[in-house]
Amino acid sequence: MHSPELLKGTLQTILLKVLKDHGRMYGYEITQRVKELSESQLLLTEGALYPALHKLEAEGILKTETVMIGKRVRKYYSLTSTGRSLAKDRVEELVDFIKTMSNVLQVKLA
Repeated sequence: MHSPELLKGTLQTILLKVLKDHGRMYGYEITQRVKELSESQLLLTEGALYPALHKLEAEGILKTETVMIGKRVRKYYSLTSTGRSLAKDRVEELVDFIKTMSNVLQVKLA
């Protein structure tokens, strides 16, 4: 697994990309998709996930929808139009940063 510090700097970009690719999702579903995509190398905790989602929502990047599932309430997150545009920009920025770090560290990416 990777250090929490590395995840912290990339969490918003990860969330934006997952929601862009998969549409409307709820919190647990997001954590499981990230776990699956990372082959269990990235495990999102509730303590990291929900503050990041709430911040993106407050900034108008995400919108939420509350749905009753039996007697439980489930909150779904999806990107706003601003969020979709931002997701593309953030992914491009992170890919460029990874290439730069690869050069600085003098390692080749697989």
